Amino acid sequence: MSSESAAYAPRRVIVIGVAGGSGSGKTTVAQRLLHAIGEQHITYLPHDSYYRDLDDIPRIGGEIVNFDHPDALETSLLIRHLVQLRRGEPIQAPIYDFNTHSRSAQTRTIYPAPIILVEGILIFADPELRRQFDLRLFVDADADIRFIRRLERDVNERGRTVESVIHQYLESVRPMHLEFVEPSKRYADLIIPEGGYNDVAIHLVTDHIKRLLETARAQLA
Repeated sequence: MSSESAAYAPRRVIVIGVAGGSGSGKTTVAQRLLHAIGEQHITYLPHDSYYRDLDDIPRIGGEIVNFDHPDALETSLLIRHLVQLRRGEPIQAPIYDFNTHSRSAQTRTIYPAPIILVEGILIFADPELRRQFDLRLFVDADADIRFIRRLERDVNERGRTVESVIHQYLESVRPMHLEFVEPSKRYADLIIPEGGYNDVAIHLVTDHIKRLLETARAQLA
C-alpha cells in the first residue's frame, strides 16, 4: 500500500452519489461540493469513465448506440473499485475517450480519501451500486432545460449537428431517462431542484457532509 493510501486506511470512508438526468446540473453540483469541502478530502469518480467500448454498448434498432442504458457501463468494475477505496486501497480507474468511444489502454491511479464522490445519470438504477452510497443526491431539472443544456454542449463542445442531437434525444436519451433515471429518483435521500444554482441546497448538503466527516473522525479518535 502506498503512503498516500495508507494515510486514509484507518478512517471511515463516506461514499456520496450524485445522480440526475443528462443536463440536469449534477456535474455542477459535484464541482461545487468539491470546492466547498476541499478537493483534498474527496476522491471524485464519474460513472462516465466506466463506459464500455463502442462495440459492446447496446443499440436501438441495430443502429443507434444507446449510451443511456445501464448495460452501456461496466458498473460491476465501479463497485469493485468502491470496495477497494473503502479498504484504503488505490485503484486503477479507466480512462474513456469520448471521441473514439473506447477505453484507453492506460489507466489513472486514484487514491482513497475520507469522501468518495460518485456522479452519473444511472448510479441509482443499479441496486448493488445504490447500496454503496451513504448519501444519495438527485439533481432535478425540467426536461426542456435538460434538453437545451445537452443540445448546447453537444453542438459547441462535441461538434455534433442539431439534427443528430435531436434524433439521439428522441430515440434513446428521453426513453432511457423515463425508464431508468426518473424512477431512480425515489431512492434519493435529497432531491436538489435547479442543480448547482440552488445555493440553499448546496449549503445544506455541504454542512451535512462536514458533520458526517466530524462524526467519523470522532468515532476513530
